[in-house]
Amino acid sequence: MKWPERKQNRLNGFDYSKDALYFVTSCVQDKACVFGEVVNEIMQLNKYGFIAEQQWTWLEEQYPYVVLHAFVVMPNHVHGILEIDRDAVGTGRDLSTLGPAGETGMFSSSSPQIKTLSQLIGAYKTTTTKLIKAAGLTDFSWQRSFHDHIIRNEKAYCKIRDYILSNPEKWPEDVFYQQV
Repeated sequence: MKWPERKQNRLNGFDYSKDALYFVTSCVQDKACVFGEVVNEIMQLNKYGFIAEQQWTWLEEQYPYVVLHAFVVMPNHVHGILEIDRDAVGTGRDLSTLGPAGETGMFSSSSPQIKTLSQLIGAYKTTTTKLIKAAGLTDFSWQRSFHDHIIRNEKAYCKIRDYILSNPEKWPEDVFYQQV
């Protein structure tokens, strides 16, 4: 039996390691509500939700070219804006990437290779999964792949940022809403 071709999730021909702002959504497998619950329009994280939040900030600590913007952990998914910015390398966040005599703005031979958005989200999902399983939720997994949107202007950025930040308030209307 021949399987149908899987729909391609990424924009064909776009370099996802390029300096840009990306809106990302990733869901828990079967949209299971494992990260906590929304109470009075405020997201109350449980220990698994804290891990999901902690690992998002880990991306910025691990990769000097990653700049994190708005982010929210919801009961069964996460939304975030992630920026890839090569100019952030060598600005004090990772001194190993400075050039001779501490020069900034140039890549030394020890400069990191810029990961693609898929590689960054893969690192996030892998480390989050390992830590959540180690914390006791042994059957945890993320849904395959993730949704992304390239943010192309300030108007779109503001709209997406506001959507992310107001997500807990609008949880009952959310497409991913599930009763806990």
